[in-house]
Amino acid sequence: MKRTGIVMGLLTVALLSAACGGGDSAGETSASTTSPGDETGTTGSAERPDGPAATFGEELTGGNGMSLVSAAEVPDLAEAGYTETEYAVAGTATAYESDGDLPADGAFELTETGEGDFNTRVVVRRPEKAADFNGTVVVEWLNVSSGADVAPDYTYMADEIIRGGYAWVGVSAQHIGIEGGPVAVAAPGSEFTGAGKGLAAFDPERYGDLSHPGDAFSYDLYTQVGRALRAPGDASPLGDLNVERVLAVGESQSAFALTTYVNGVQPLTHEFDGFIIHSRGGAAAPLGEPDTGIDISGTITGEPTRIRTDIDVPVITVQTESDVLGLLNYFPARQDDNDRFRLWEVAGSAHADSFQIGAAEPMLGCPKPINRGQQSFVLKAALRGLDAWVTDGEAPSKADRLNVDESGDQPTYVLEEVGNVEGGVRSPAVDAPVNVLSGLPAENATVICMLMGSTTPIPAAELAEMYDSPAAYDDAYEKAADAAVEAGFVLDDDRASLIEAAPPLPGED
Repeated sequence: MKRTGIVMGLLTVALLSAACGGGDSAGETSASTTSPGDETGTTGSAERPDGPAATFGEELTGGNGMSLVSAAEVPDLAEAGYTETEYAVAGTATAYESDGDLPADGAFELTETGEGDFNTRVVVRRPEKAADFNGTVVVEWLNVSSGADVAPDYTYMADEIIRGGYAWVGVSAQHIGIEGGPVAVAAPGSEFTGAGKGLAAFDPERYGDLSHPGDAFSYDLYTQVGRALRAPGDASPLGDLNVERVLAVGESQSAFALTTYVNGVQPLTHEFDGFIIHSRGGAAAPLGEPDTGIDISGTITGEPTRIRTDIDVPVITVQTESDVLGLLNYFPARQDDNDRFRLWEVAGSAHADSFQIGAAEPMLGCPKPINRGQQSFVLKAALRGLDAWVTDGEAPSKADRLNVDESGDQPTYVLEEVGNVEGGVRSPAVDAPVNVLSGLPAENATVICMLMGSTTPIPAAELAEMYDSPAAYDDAYEKAADAAVEAGFVLDDDRASLIEAAPPLPGED
């Protein structure tokens, strides 16, 4: 049984009308062949310096109930043997500063500056029985681009989180989620989510005591929650769970922030054991200011910034077509894999897609059906791959980069004959296609549809030349699914679901 949110939730990083800073490709962009990684990649037993940990308060109850917007179907937690609770979490966080501009190579050198008191919230989803816990806590930096907290990576990874026995914790790390402020993406149905109001004002009965000192303190706030989660006991919402690993994940605006965290804060705190940075742009988030949120518009047009090459823990960056070229312009920050870094660029995928938007798609009014790519399967493989990398030193597969033509004024994707992009992480939806799947904006797309890409049916006559029978299509799709599993970008546990998700040929039920 599944539960569905009442209104649309993502709407990730700024779908802004301002164009992103262009520029020539920079950094190391050569593709590597798709093969299992041979680096050890293990974090070993990292020494973590002493530092303050946040303090969990009482469970938050009452009011209008827990506020965490979702439009997609996710597994029923109670049916899966999981509990869901929500807690206030408080402390005094520090801000960070840099002596000069943050460098493009990611080797940030930060120092602490100033303090700010916080009383934010966390949402905790954990196995009810300690024996069902796999030892790993996934800590998601909740996304706030729609003006309200959203957990897009939980949506994409929920099946793997629950079957794998992970605990998941969503952190209201940013100012707008608690205090309100300007909304980067005005979403349909936002009147029901309290977009831009902040939790404290939207539901004062439940959240009225919460406060946030500004995004300058968000990085240390996130660190302090991680520290607190490593200390199980009566004061922790994880209770009797034996925490062995803590992984950080975040999508879109949260991925910008995690880029800054990996480059500048992780070298100081060594708090997290690994990172999934999902759908970042070319720049890293700024260090922030007190009493306000991050300027996401300015961030998008910022300096392209790579992940530092001397990072001490594994990092997997998962990018869609929308992220690499176009508004978010990750392309100039592209870099080679190394013994702590993997870049997976997913062909036929978009920054936001039908998997995440779910039944709310008609509310958007996009000129074409939004992207129906299969990045959800790749993200589940990324989570298991990162956990294995951290736990056993088993590095995940390396991936080809999406094929980009740099010969013109602006880089463009190199397309296959049917119109899907060449290269990248491949799924059966692009290797045995019935649609052209793009992450770039459809013609005449509104601002809200810009990063949702498009799905365009391949003409029936062309499909007839590609597949001489429905059985031929089924065979091609199944072989492509097996290839994705073999390459390490889809889990064998998801093979049946991937086969079931095959788009039908025209005329088929």
